[in-house]
Amino acid sequence: MFDRLELLIGKDSLSKIKEKNVVVLGLGGVGGYVVEALVRSGIENITIIDNDAVDITNLNRQIIANLNNIGKLKTDEFEKRILSINNRVKVKKISSFIDSVNIDSIFKDKIDYFIDACDTVSTKKLVIENCIKNNIKFITCLGTGKRLDPSKLTICDIRDTKNDPIARILRKYVKDSNIKDKVICCYSEEEPLKCEGKKIGSTAFVPSSAGLLIASYIIKDIIK
Repeated sequence: MFDRLELLIGKDSLSKIKEKNVVVLGLGGVGGYVVEALVRSGIENITIIDNDAVDITNLNRQIIANLNNIGKLKTDEFEKRILSINNRVKVKKISSFIDSVNIDSIFKDKIDYFIDACDTVSTKKLVIENCIKNNIKFITCLGTGKRLDPSKLTICDIRDTKNDPIARILRKYVKDSNIKDKVICCYSEEEPLKCEGKKIGSTAFVPSSAGLLIASYIIKDIIK
């Protein structure tokens, strides 16, 4: 099944990938492609978290969305998709909004990598806090809406970010909380574009590229 990947990284590295436990919080434009790429790269233990259903507005950028599953839970749809790719994957689904009341329940299980692709800043702060407390490797994705250039995406410490409103909030949080650990993030150096109306415009290619970049970061860290 993973012959082409094994040719590139070797059998031992592929075995390492299969053994890791990964959590993906947020199954939208970014998180969906994280899940897709990780599963197609051999990950066999994954927890997927999202409380949303597929919406027709997701069709332009979310890999799970199609005209046949509008209104269905993203976690359910991703479980089916994951198992249709590799039926050996152990999938845990959490179809809840994550906040201070229930976040501790996620960390009861063994976690090797935590990918935060959610949109809620307060939840992002909780993820940072709990991953550091539990010594778990993590990466948080910042804004991919209002951007057109996927080549501007990069992975760095939150302290090295610019041109991102979410990053500004998290930099202050990290400083005020006296966090010394690295807070690795995926973000775009592109300045956000203006959108008509109150909704945030987004493309098919920037969120997906962020998801693939994050998945690449995780896989390369596992096999290094």
